[in-house]
Amino acid sequence: MNWWQEPCQNPSIEAKQQAANHQLQLTKPTGSLSELENVAVQLASLQNTDQPNIDFPWITIFAGDHGVMEENISAYPQAVTRQMLQNFTTGGACISVIAREYQAKLQVIDCGSVGEAYEYAGVERYCIAAGTANFTKTVALTESQCIEAMNLGRKSVEDAIAAGASIYVAGEMGIGNTCSASAVACFLFNEPAEKLTGVGTGIRAEQLAHKKQVIDQALALHQDYVGQDVFKALCAVGGLEIAAMVGAYIRCAQLGLAMVVDGFISTVSALVAVRLNPAVREWMLFGHQSAEYGHQLLLQALEAKPLLKLNLRLGEGSGAGAALGLIRLACRLHNNMATFAQAAVIGEKV
Repeated sequence: MNWWQEPCQNPSIEAKQQAANHQLQLTKPTGSLSELENVAVQLASLQNTDQPNIDFPWITIFAGDHGVMEENISAYPQAVTRQMLQNFTTGGACISVIAREYQAKLQVIDCGSVGEAYEYAGVERYCIAAGTANFTKTVALTESQCIEAMNLGRKSVEDAIAAGASIYVAGEMGIGNTCSASAVACFLFNEPAEKLTGVGTGIRAEQLAHKKQVIDQALALHQDYVGQDVFKALCAVGGLEIAAMVGAYIRCAQLGLAMVVDGFISTVSALVAVRLNPAVREWMLFGHQSAEYGHQLLLQALEAKPLLKLNLRLGEGSGAGAALGLIRLACRLHNNMATFAQAAVIGEKV
């Protein structure tokens, strides 16, 4: 058995029931806080406590470059991946600001970017490969490279738990990775590029048409290799950072750490993780529905209710990071609102 197939922790049914009962006692009409109630109850179950909290969020950005950039499928040059690594750690990126806002640990992992060796303060550099191979010509990742990337995600979660993290967010950086994620999604749904491919960070209509052609070419090339095998789909057209997030999501569920899933690329990784190990799904909260074409289909496949719909399309874990505020608020409401008895308020008639 591969490690990602090993059993996951079981959320606490008792803590869930206690939390649901507690919500019934709070000074509000039953169900009136809707998803804020549901999040608090779910988190109580996942944390096995009557006082759910996200006092110490952990955010990891996984970065990697993509060989399919040779096909001119992005509005930005590949050099931006490395440039953003520095921006993350020097505090200038969106997710850096979000991490400061919620006193979160921000971990930055270079799984495999293109360029010479470097040392950036705060970046954990592994560089399994100098980006993936061009998946229009060969598999993006060898199976051993894919496992190495998943292991980086696994280690990140183990680091988070050792540090006492209360919730985990995985984000990504990699110019061209929307193309890769779309291709993985096409294999997962057995659909052509037209159904699941959007503009990513922003490309013109003719570039989008070309991007879809590139993906369909890759699907045809790798169909015999992939078949119905989810892991092989990840190898064929995935990315190092996408595989790392798969490993992270699975390890969260195995070790009992709640996670918040971000946008399109992260949700592709989440669906891969659930296809590889279905019990992972119970440990997922969903931050937002992005503007990226196809994200809604992924959320539907996971039966997910995202907390926000802000039409974001940045990545970096930004949507999940934005949702941390709502999740924290849900916990505070659950833990600190008065009950009908405490406030001497007459409850609902039964």
